[in-house]
Amino acid sequence: MATAPSSPKGDKRPRDDQRARRPRTAETAPADVRETSTGASRGRRGPRLRALPRQALFTSKGLNTATPVIAFAIHNGHHVRSEIRSHLAISSAARKREEDPYTGEIAAAVEAHVVVQRSRFEVDLNRPPERAVYAGRSEAWGLDVWRRRLPLAVKRESRFEYRAFYGAAYAILADFEHRFGRFLVLDIHSYNHRRDGPDAPPSSPRRNPEVNVGSSPLDRELWAPLVRRFNRELASARGDHQALDVRENVRFRGSHFVTWVHQNFAGSACALALEFKKTFMDEWTGRVDRVRLRVLRARLRRATLASLAELERMR
Repeated sequence: MATAPSSPKGDKRPRDDQRARRPRTAETAPADVRETSTGASRGRRGPRLRALPRQALFTSKGLNTATPVIAFAIHNGHHVRSEIRSHLAISSAARKREEDPYTGEIAAAVEAHVVVQRSRFEVDLNRPPERAVYAGRSEAWGLDVWRRRLPLAVKRESRFEYRAFYGAAYAILADFEHRFGRFLVLDIHSYNHRRDGPDAPPSSPRRNPEVNVGSSPLDRELWAPLVRRFNRELASARGDHQALDVRENVRFRGSHFVTWVHQNFAGSACALALEFKKTFMDEWTGRVDRVRLRVLRARLRRATLASLAELERMR
């Protein structure tokens, strides 16, 4: 196993003894993980992970990459387990409108990627644990989610899935920290911009960039050069493709997952929440524009590769 590079003077990465003392909370400890991935169990470190007898919670590929970048698509999924489905009042189409379809395909622009297969309406992995199962309209954009109150046993199982995901994510990212020292985490999402209806004008571009980069939880002093390089490469025009409107913290500032990454891997991980406006699909019908999707994947890959030079300078 490769060792982490030595720390230069002033390096803010945690020392090995600091890493060993990092607290493992209920949502970080990997010891009690029921893995759902087709690839995470092949990682170089971490616990042996058991398979769930149902639709995988997530899949993963490329975790043994030699490149210090990993992407997550935690709202990609649409599947819900049967005991959840029987309590849902919201339709499949309405659920899909609030989920982030095709973000798994965008995340696949990065060799190492983790794609969640379950719906956020089963368990929302981008919220704190106490809010991971929607309680009602106030937590779900005013939508009626449930026919009746969820039984405690159903909620408990969803919360177990939440802990399983964060336990597995901890093990994966700890392996990246051990091998690379510093690395980039991309939290891939998408967002609606036609909420007034399929025939209504789209929301104003002034407050709705093509890509919103949520970066508020990170240490700006440490990571600013990397973030600037990434944003510039993602936005810049190349060949036949026009410049992309990429701005930081306009609609979204980064939510629970990237905050958790920075709390647990301070000084090692630069986590960015990327919200792609749903111009690559019709958010009302679900129809995807494959050409646009390929363009976004290519631009993300280029921006990621360009960012490696900044990571290298920090070693």
